[in-house]
Amino acid sequence: MRKIILIALPFIALLASPSTYEEGKRIYFSKGCNGCHGVSASGTNTYPALAFRRKPFLIYKLKRLRAKQGDTQLSQMMIPFAMGLNDAQIDAVTTFLSEYHEQESEKYCPDDSNTGGGSS
Repeated sequence: MRKIILIALPFIALLASPSTYEEGKRIYFSKGCNGCHGVSASGTNTYPALAFRRKPFLIYKLKRLRAKQGDTQLSQMMIPFAMGLNDAQIDAVTTFLSEYHEQESEKYCPDDSNTGGGSS
């Protein structure tokens, strides 16, 4: 019986927590990444597209920015955002971006209950 519980625990934990993709989507929108990179992470006139980029590249860039290493003045604007991310959050947001699924992301509804924009 004890072996069954030990084997089942990781599966139960996976069911109880949001997927890495969903957590990355939550981080992307809650940190305001969509403000510059777009709701579909396809970029804007000034800011680069992030959707469908290779995960190792995105991890490399975010970790460099977290270490306060920006290559350009534009990329240096990302440093304060990246500094607030731990390794697990970087993993989650890069999973969301590299595996981006537009139909899933269109369902995102921000929690505006603490901004005064929610319904009463």
